[in-house]
Amino acid sequence: MNIYVANVPYSVKDQDLHELFSPFGEVTSAKIIMDKATNRSRGFGFVEMANDDAGRAAIEGTNGKNFHGRDLVVNEARPRTEGDRPSYGGGRSGGDRGGYRGGNGGDRGGDRGGYRSERGSRRDEY
Repeated sequence: MNIYVANVPYSVKDQDLHELFSPFGEVTSAKIIMDKATNRSRGFGFVEMANDDAGRAAIEGTNGKNFHGRDLVVNEARPRTEGDRPSYGGGRSGGDRGGYRGGNGGDRGGDRGGYRSERGSRRDEY
């Protein structure tokens, strides 16, 4: 069983997570997710247990438990769906966010900044 562990203190390492879950059964892996840019913990991780019964016992025994000063949120991990995948466009929607057009989300309302901010928002001014 794959278990999602959230609200993990940033100081916690893979080994700490492994030790927390091992009393409930065989832990096949324990991984704190790290930020690629900063190489710091993102505050959550995953634990794989050898069987489902041990996994359910571990969830019940650790969910809400204070661990290194924070109350853990623990539940069964659900598989990622296509909508959960990170977007390669910076994670924003709504159009243009700067550059020559301005920074108000494209054509959703007046220009704010950028090349066309002073003139050109109304073509009849020329």
